[in-house]
Amino acid sequence: MKCPFCKQADSRVIDSRAAEDGTTIRRRRECNGCGKRFTTYEVVEKLPLMVVKQDGRREVFKRDKLLNGIVRSCDKRDISMERIVTLVNEIERDVRNTMEQEVASAKIGELVMNRLKDFDEVAYIRFASVYRKFADISSFLEELKVLQAHKSEEMKDK
Repeated sequence: MKCPFCKQADSRVIDSRAAEDGTTIRRRRECNGCGKRFTTYEVVEKLPLMVVKQDGRREVFKRDKLLNGIVRSCDKRDISMERIVTLVNEIERDVRNTMEQEVASAKIGELVMNRLKDFDEVAYIRFASVYRKFADISSFLEELKVLQAHKSEEMKDK
């Protein structure tokens, strides 16, 4: 590993430990040339995941787009950023675990909707209104009925 200070290519690992829920390894290193210490992170290389849009275009999966959409739907709700990031991590993991290199945007949208139902009802309705392009109040009412039915099923299971 090249030293960021003196650019020498020889360093030794002093300490290694798991970081970010075990998905990353944090390594503390010391340069054999200048003696300065620095930290590196090692992650599993992920193949680029492509999202197939409704019009057939393809674009690289962007976690930030997913995060921003969920943050917007949770606006002014009493939901910590930590919980939102955890939800995004779970959704991204589910998408990547399909082991497909191309995933339809509709599939990702439905996955988000299913997760938001149990996460926060208001965030769910907000996300659904944008994702499903509600045209009028009857669209909202229909989605609210779906949410109520889901909650009723959930109560029966408990």
